[in-house]
Amino acid sequence: MAENNGQAGVAQGTTSYNVNGSGKCPFSGGAIKQSAGGGTRNRDWWPNQLNLNILRQHSPMSDPMGEEFDYAEEFKKLDLSVIKKDLYDLMTDSQDWRPADYGHYGPFFIRMAWHSAG
Repeated sequence: MAENNGQAGVAQGTTSYNVNGSGKCPFSGGAIKQSAGGGTRNRDWWPNQLNLNILRQHSPMSDPMGEEFDYAEEFKKLDLSVIKKDLYDLMTDSQDWRPADYGHYGPFFIRMAWHSAG
């Protein structure tokens, strides 16, 4: 009978695996990492992105207009009918380099907003 180096029931020249190490990676011996639900975040793709947290604070540094600027008062000075006309002209003036779908850029603007939202 062939000798099997003290391992009962294992034929010589075969490989045995440790099946008692449940929860361990059979290759590195470490625990299996759970990756479900982790997902990829923007900072995973762009680790050196500019930190814009300063813009979320309410401080004089993040206000480009200053304390004396009155948004409501400035808004009252706008002629909304002119602005609406400008926006309508922008959306319906089809350009040769990017023709509007059915003569209107509205669907294109919505599609671009959808893609830019992620």
